[in-house]
Amino acid sequence: MTKVRVNAGACGYTAIVKVQALDRKKIHINIITACRMLQSLNEELGLIDWTKGVFDRFCDSVIYRTAHEKLKHTDCPVPMAIIKAIQVELKGAVPKDVTMKFEPTETGN
Repeated sequence: MTKVRVNAGACGYTAIVKVQALDRKKIHINIITACRMLQSLNEELGLIDWTKGVFDRFCDSVIYRTAHEKLKHTDCPVPMAIIKAIQVELKGAVPKDVTMKFEPTETGN
């Protein structure tokens, strides 16, 4: 099983994304969070065939299509974290942290 903790940012929610390969094609995804929108992803993404649209282009990816239907905020980092966790679980990527940090500009923001 692969587990990723996502601190989503300004919304204040944290999500734990758990991904487990069940066989050569099926994966189980479970998102543990207090965010109701993210919880609703479990209904659609709980058990999926990763060979059918997970790693397609953004508009075609089953992960991003489902996020489009269920989430209000396009800046939510959880869909990307789901894809990264699937890649790691399938041994297609190493478990390397992803970060984003705001830096001050000349205007002081």
